[in-house]
Amino acid sequence: MTAQVKLLPTSAHDADALAATLRACNRAANAASEVAFAKDLKRRNVLQDAVYHRIKADFDLGAQAAVRTVKKVCDAYATLKANLKAGNYGPEGSRRRVKAESRPIRFREESAQPYDDRILTWNLDRRTVSIWTVAGRLKGIPFVGSPEALKLLGRRKGESDLVMRDGMFFLVATIDVPEPEVYEPRGFLGVDLGIVNIATTSDGRIMSGRQVNRYRRRKRDLRSKLQKKRTKSAARVMKRNRRREARYATQRNHIIAKKLVATAERTSRGIGLEDLTGIRQRVTARKDQRARLHSWAFAQLGAFVEYKAKRAGVPVVHVDPRNTSRQCSQCWHTHRSNRVTQARFVCKSCGTILHADHNGSRNIAHRADAAWQRGAVNRPRTP
Repeated sequence: MTAQVKLLPTSAHDADALAATLRACNRAANAASEVAFAKDLKRRNVLQDAVYHRIKADFDLGAQAAVRTVKKVCDAYATLKANLKAGNYGPEGSRRRVKAESRPIRFREESAQPYDDRILTWNLDRRTVSIWTVAGRLKGIPFVGSPEALKLLGRRKGESDLVMRDGMFFLVATIDVPEPEVYEPRGFLGVDLGIVNIATTSDGRIMSGRQVNRYRRRKRDLRSKLQKKRTKSAARVMKRNRRREARYATQRNHIIAKKLVATAERTSRGIGLEDLTGIRQRVTARKDQRARLHSWAFAQLGAFVEYKAKRAGVPVVHVDPRNTSRQCSQCWHTHRSNRVTQARFVCKSCGTILHADHNGSRNIAHRADAAWQRGAVNRPRTP
């Protein structure tokens, strides 16, 4: 897990030093990225041999900061390779994929910079940090955070990232949380993810996305008005609103994920989710629906459900989503005409009438249970 705390630099000099450090590290990362792309040096050891002394001298980086910068570049190329393999940039020859493959990865000047324990020291009792910068080591920089984040910091392990947003500095620390043993589920809670209804469970509980969609539509209209102004102040407002909208969606997903995991844990069931990898590339949406499709944060919601379920020991199974909306959850008859409207399902064989998302979530629960019973998923040890 990660825990985020906010740094409170005590002077303008400290704030400028932190900002200058991010700029220097990301410029060095861009220089290393160009070498990695041109000479095909994507492994850490070989790239470090090629660029270490250069970026350390040209960008005034310390030894460990230069090492972390090289690793950041290698990690970025590893992530790109994984996304290309998974088809997240489209099929071979597509414009987006060609664009991603034909040029080196670039880092913004305010991109996050990883730190390890050699260049970042935490004092949890005093709630201060000692951090390396291009202007020297800054000691006694105070930080604040939520009670949950401060509690998690006691289990901190590994890297922490220095992040700058709107002139404020944050540290995002990696936390090692012990994973409880997963219990043997008594059935599965199927969860159908959607745009109109964010999540619908096999118990019939519908978590509507009406409020989120209204909020996003209002923000989209505001963004359209600001874009027409083409002024610096309008750009600042758009940037502020974009982050506010992202925080709002993240909060809603946290709330929904917490409810789903609590329901499954209370009833000793697992959670069945659809495997929606690459759904945006597979679905063709009308022009008026594209904004809603591409702002659909299903991947974030799925990730929240998974990590909260791991903390609670709740098993999670991903199933094939094909025909979950067309198959009857009572008699298994599958036909496209079964789904009468977006919200109404009527089976042409047995006459079952259900909310379409409820029917889909019941199919997901059945498939998850079947996959678990036949051992098609990697089961962890159970008590």
